Amino acid sequence: MKKYMVLVLLLCAGMAWGQDRQAVIKVLTTQQDAWNRGDIDGFMAGYWKSDSLVFVGKTAPAYGWQTTLDHYKKSYPDKATMGKLAFTLIKVDVLDKTNAFVLGAWHLSRDAGKGDVGGYFTLWFKKIDGVWMIVCDHTS
Repeated sequence: MKKYMVLVLLLCAGMAWGQDRQAVIKVLTTQQDAWNRGDIDGFMAGYWKSDSLVFVGKTAPAYGWQTTLDHYKKSYPDKATMGKLAFTLIKVDVLDKTNAFVLGAWHLSRDAGKGDVGGYFTLWFKKIDGVWMIVCDHTS
């Protein structure tokens, strides 16, 4: 009987982690869709709205949600510069009940004058008040 109880508990935990994994992927899908509408504010909804948010780009770490928003708006001032975003998810791991790790690639398809760009990212997600949010983003 104990073996069956352990099996049931493991199955339930696996299903919960599967739901969490899908919730993390949904954040990224929602971000991609917002970006492709030209909606940087909507894209930012996936980030933790806190001064403790960390974004690491090519130059140095930047701290805070507002700083990250300002950076995106300066770097991508119009829809032509934003292009069409496509994420490729390489690894999505739910580490425990409140932490997840994502490794992926990003690609912006843009008009010839702007040129396509892309790279890789690693994301640390935390479940805050029941919602998965990006708390640390390293994009290059």
